[in-house]
Amino acid sequence: MSGARLRIVELVVGDEPEAWRQAGFAVDANGCAQVSTVRFRFVGADGVRGIRSWRIDGVAGGTIDGLPGELVCDPSTVLIDRAPDHPNSTTVLDHVVVATPDIDRTIGAFVEVGCEPRRERVGGSESMPMRQVFLRAGEVIVEVVGPPTPPDRPERRDRPAAFWGLAFTVEDLDRCVATLGDACGSARDAVQPGRRIATLRHESLGISVPTAFMS
Repeated sequence: MSGARLRIVELVVGDEPEAWRQAGFAVDANGCAQVSTVRFRFVGADGVRGIRSWRIDGVAGGTIDGLPGELVCDPSTVLIDRAPDHPNSTTVLDHVVVATPDIDRTIGAFVEVGCEPRRERVGGSESMPMRQVFLRAGEVIVEVVGPPTPPDRPERRDRPAAFWGLAFTVEDLDRCVATLGDACGSARDAVQPGRRIATLRHESLGISVPTAFMS
């Protein structure tokens, strides 16, 4: 199996649909929003918050290193012909951030399903360094983050990987920031050369997923 075949086609999020409408997404009457090839399904804030699961094409069983998911045998049942325009000018889901206590273990699980790492960097601060490994699942980048070495204590080291955050590419970052007003921070230079980023003040909208917008 090639890494190119692994595709994220849906993310299920434990938030109210209205919260994401306020963030500038075109959410339909069924609580769903289509962002290019990825559908978001907002199932309410009464249960588990954050990204609850993903639906992926090309992984038997759908689960990778404890990340809850399911296999999509027919992606056409998820995708629509054309994604709607979003008021915040979002065009694609740029990347999904996955946090793990053991980078090598989690990356090994992705490799087992045919998804090879593309690049790696070490960031963070001197007191709290962070290792980042980037993979591609369809048009979406999966950014796996964690400590450079796993924790010594087994109860921390053996925790499964977990969904953490999202970053979207927008057509016009300045327009996105202006549209969201106080719900969004100002645009600044991103780590990626030539790109800018602005962070959504997600908690003020009742959104449980850390979210950013990128040029």
